[in-house]
Amino acid sequence: MEKISFIKMSGAGNDFVVINNDTFPGLNLNSSSIKKLCDRRNGIGADGLITIASSSKPYDFLMRYYNADGTTGSLCGNGARCAIRFAKFSKIAGNKFVKFLSNDKEYSGSIISEDITKVNFNIPSKFNMDITVSAAGQNIKSSFIDTGSPHVIINIGDVLKDPSDISSFYNDLNTFPVFKLGKEIRYHNDFSPAGANVNFIQIIGNKVHIRTYERGVEDETLSCGTGSTASALAAHFRYNLKSPVSLVTRGGDTLTVDFSANNGIITALSLTGPVKIVYTGEFLYSAFF
Repeated sequence: MEKISFIKMSGAGNDFVVINNDTFPGLNLNSSSIKKLCDRRNGIGADGLITIASSSKPYDFLMRYYNADGTTGSLCGNGARCAIRFAKFSKIAGNKFVKFLSNDKEYSGSIISEDITKVNFNIPSKFNMDITVSAAGQNIKSSFIDTGSPHVIINIGDVLKDPSDISSFYNDLNTFPVFKLGKEIRYHNDFSPAGANVNFIQIIGNKVHIRTYERGVEDETLSCGTGSTASALAAHFRYNLKSPVSLVTRGGDTLTVDFSANNGIITALSLTGPVKIVYTGEFLYSAFF
């Protein structure tokens, strides 16, 4: 295994190194090697790494997702959409509709068109539309939803630029301090020990504009699938946006979250958006392990 082949993929700007485990069954990934591979200066560079392996029925494949810092254990929505495309591209899955396991949980999805894929989510395990987070010298109205990964959702209009000036609310997502505030809340005691991802939204017309600070990457990413899904639900319950909800990501792509909500009960939750193969390549095993 001196040379390992991979595919670099992007799901609405969320980028991943994807490796076929069937081709390299003896590949023993560890936190150190994943960090090196995802490093944008000395490695391939990515928000995360995904391995795909064939599975016995009723599942088409097994997905394993790692954050750029080597941690694992949560769902990556855009990564799942990339995995669906990869499984079809590599002939691991033969149909447009697939069922797969990620972290021992069952998911499904489908290829809608050449560049669009859809993943179906499980029902959120934790759901609170009305919490308050103390950060940036103020108490900020927020929501918390776990869509496979834990997410805090904050409307930037609920954040003061100057905590001593009650009229100094933010009104421009482009200039909002996503990294600074996101990092503070990500490590907040309220969400310890695992921490949370932090999404900042601004609703313009019938679209949700979104920026996300992701744990595991420890920075803002161009999009976040589970975060967009959580934010769409928050926009529905807090601001009455109807399904399907369109979200404009930092990278400029649009993600669509579809669901049914009856008496506060969510069903048929899905995320749809663009996926592309950026390039294929090889890396030297000895350089990263």
